[in-house]
Amino acid sequence: MLDFMNLSVLVIGGSSGVGLATAQILDRMGANVTIASRNLDKLHEAKRLLSDTAQHLELDITDTAQIQALQDSPCWDHVVISAADTPMGGIMALNVDDARHAMDSKFWGAYTAAKYIPVSAKGSIIFVAGYLSVRPGKASALQSAINAALEALGRALALELAPVRVNTVSPGLMDTKLWDSLPSQKRLEMFDMAANKLPIGRVGLPNDAAKAVCFLIDNDYTTGSTVYVDGGGRIA
Repeated sequence: MLDFMNLSVLVIGGSSGVGLATAQILDRMGANVTIASRNLDKLHEAKRLLSDTAQHLELDITDTAQIQALQDSPCWDHVVISAADTPMGGIMALNVDDARHAMDSKFWGAYTAAKYIPVSAKGSIIFVAGYLSVRPGKASALQSAINAALEALGRALALELAPVRVNTVSPGLMDTKLWDSLPSQKRLEMFDMAANKLPIGRVGLPNDAAKAVCFLIDNDYTTGSTVYVDGGGRIA
């Protein structure tokens, strides 16, 4: 049985989605969790879903100075990085500034966090990428490239930062608030279409990916790995 009692865990992007689901599991199992996000209102809302011992930290992962300010803090046992602001769209549809911001958010933000945030020698860093790294769609060149870069970063840092372990979780299509901007009917149709193609027969939930994050925190013989939580999306 997993035991995270008294481990200190920083979850960047912990106010929603996979990050929040991860924080909730760890919090229930005794970890000292701190959730970080740039949106203070979302942080306060998420904090109400956690125990009184959980902490929150206003943090913009694209702001290098904010990340650097954490380098003199006590070492974390584990750092989970799921923060991202990455618009969807094909190469002709997205303007270059939006594409650069997406890379700044999901890739360079994770890179900077791994560089400056102190982690215990017996601890780990876990990136959250996405299965588009290996199964791109017709309008996902940017997402595919960012996720592939993040997975490669995880493998390389597993060597460079050893004995700190570095791993990546790459979810498939997830039913999260990321899709709330779509009309509800269109969103349901998209999920139904995807579910019908998957061997599992459903789209993912944040908890599915969060369980993989917790596995990687717990398993101290795993580093440089990417765990795909995609319902079989890579092979469908």
